[in-house]
Amino acid sequence: MAEDRGGTAILEVSHVTKRFGGLTALDDVTFRVEEGEIRGLIGPNGAGKSTMFKNIAGFYTPSSGDIRYRGQSIAGRKPHNIAELGVVRTFQETTLFQELCVFDNVLVGCHIRARSNLVAAILGLDRGRQRAARDKVDEVLEFMGLEDRRHQLASELPLGSQRALAIAIALACEPKLLLMDEPFAGMNAEETRHMMNLTRRVRESGISVVLVEHDMKAVMGLCGYLTVLNFGQLLAEGTPEEIRHDDRVIGAYLGGVR
Repeated sequence: MAEDRGGTAILEVSHVTKRFGGLTALDDVTFRVEEGEIRGLIGPNGAGKSTMFKNIAGFYTPSSGDIRYRGQSIAGRKPHNIAELGVVRTFQETTLFQELCVFDNVLVGCHIRARSNLVAAILGLDRGRQRAARDKVDEVLEFMGLEDRRHQLASELPLGSQRALAIAIALACEPKLLLMDEPFAGMNAEETRHMMNLTRRVRESGISVVLVEHDMKAVMGLCGYLTVLNFGQLLAEGTPEEIRHDDRVIGAYLGGVR
């Protein structure tokens, strides 16, 4: 059973199993995420973390079990339908339109959310919606500290700014639950600190966060509660302090990292 810590659940994963032929990638996993938290989903490579994200975001359909967002089942829905409800995922790979500038990258995110007709956008039709979208982009760029890079090509950005831009695109979709897939991978210490601060700002703005990450210093510094997967199963849940001293987690994953 998922532990009920007294808050309101924004996400409930109930007995989710995902099989690919004879391979069981997720095996009867249950956990709940509360409104307003930053939840860490951690575990060794192959534990099922990215598979879980893909099930939540609609890229996979669970073989069995249910996933509920704000009490509503989203298991098996298409990714764009889930995004419209308010569940948006960033990716391990920095998925940007490299040939577009920062502003236009975020503008694309607005059109995805609004399902705007791109032909109408290019021709300058539907001007009211276009004006609102551009105002939204300005707001997101300021929030993410990217306003000074608005005319810079995505391909020219340093890694930390590319990751910030990926989050900005997600924020343009107006999420209430943001799934962040390894946002700190490959970053230096300064970039990691900056991304941690941005993640806290996202949560403070009213967006709940679930992040998959291998940088344990970042995870332990950001997350109030952790869910640990191993071989597709739920291994442990608890506060960072509890997980640091859980012998099962130390043996399976953390080793000497505390």
